[in-house]
Amino acid sequence: MFKTKCWHIRESIDKQVIKEASNMLRDGLTVAFPTETVYGLGADATNEKAVQGIFQAKGRPADNPLIAHVATIEQAKEMVDELPPIAKTLMTHFSPGPITYILPSNGKCATNVTAGLSTIGVRLPDHPVAQALLKECDIPIAAPSANLSGKPSPTTADHVWQDLSGKIAGLVDGGSTGVGLESTVVDCTQDIPIILRPGGITKEQLEQVVGNVMVDPALVHHQSSQKPKSPGMKYTHYAPAVDLWLVSGDAKRIQEIVTEQQANGKRIGVMASTETTVRLQADAIISLGSEHNLGDIAASLYDALRTFKEGDVDLILCETFSEKGIGQAVMNRLTKAATRHI
Repeated sequence: MFKTKCWHIRESIDKQVIKEASNMLRDGLTVAFPTETVYGLGADATNEKAVQGIFQAKGRPADNPLIAHVATIEQAKEMVDELPPIAKTLMTHFSPGPITYILPSNGKCATNVTAGLSTIGVRLPDHPVAQALLKECDIPIAAPSANLSGKPSPTTADHVWQDLSGKIAGLVDGGSTGVGLESTVVDCTQDIPIILRPGGITKEQLEQVVGNVMVDPALVHHQSSQKPKSPGMKYTHYAPAVDLWLVSGDAKRIQEIVTEQQANGKRIGVMASTETTVRLQADAIISLGSEHNLGDIAASLYDALRTFKEGDVDLILCETFSEKGIGQAVMNRLTKAATRHI
C-alpha cells in the first residue's frame, strides 16, 4: 500500500511538482498524470519491475501490451531500429496528439511493456502536464489508462483517486482531460496502416494524409482470438458498475424498454443525446451532449458511465450513435462496455 501523494496543477505548470513527480518515475514508482485523452498511469518503460507496478495497481492481464509515451519524435526513434516512412508522415501531421503508432521494437523497453511482442506502441501526448513530465524525465513512460482494469477510463483526477488511491505513489491533478477517449492506435508495420483501436484521430483524418487506411477485422467483429497488438483489442473494457444495454432505436423505443423494466421492479438509468433525453422519463437520466456533436458525446462518455452507481440504478440503457468520425470510437467503447444490444 502507498500513501498516494496528490499534486494539483491548474493555470500554469508548476516546475517543482513536475520535478517531484519525475523523480518518482525515475525511482521506479507509479505516477498518474493527465493527457489530452484520459489520465494515464505511468512508470519507467525501460524498468521491468517499475512496469510491473502498473499491472499490479490496475489488476491488468499481463498479455495486454502498454503504450510508451515520449516527448519528441527523436525519442520515438530511439525505440525502433528504423521508423517506417508511413509512421514518419503520420507523426509529422498528428503528433503530439491522440494517436499511438505500432512500430517494430528494438527491445529498448521492458518486455512486459510489449507483452513479448516484436512491436511497441509509441505515443507523443499533447497535454502540457504530460509534455512537461516526459521532458523532465527524459525516459519513455509506459502509461495505460489510470483506472482499475475493465472499468471506465478516468477523465478527471477524482476518477483516478476513486480507483487507485493507496495503490500508486503519485497523482498529478491537471483538471479534466479533453478528448475523453483513448488514443487511436495505428499499426504502421505494414505498407497500408491499420487502425487497431479507434480514438481521437479518425479514419477520415488519417486517409486525408496517407490515402488508404484499413480497419482491423477484430474491430468489425468486436472480438479477437489473437494475441493483442494493442490495448483495448481483447478484453472487456469500460464497464460501469451495473449492466449496460445499448438500444438501437428512437426515444419511443427506449421509453418502452424503460417502462417494461420498471414494471419488473428495476430502477433504470439512461444515457442519451440531448435531443433524446428531453423526450424520456426514467429514474436517472444523463445527457451526453448533442447528437450533432459526437466530440462532446465522446468527452462526457466515461464520466457518465462512472456516475451510475450500484444501488442508485439496476440497469443502464444507452442510445446508439452514428459511427462516422469519432462516433466509431464512441461505439467501440460502448460495445465493449455493454452486456446486451437491443
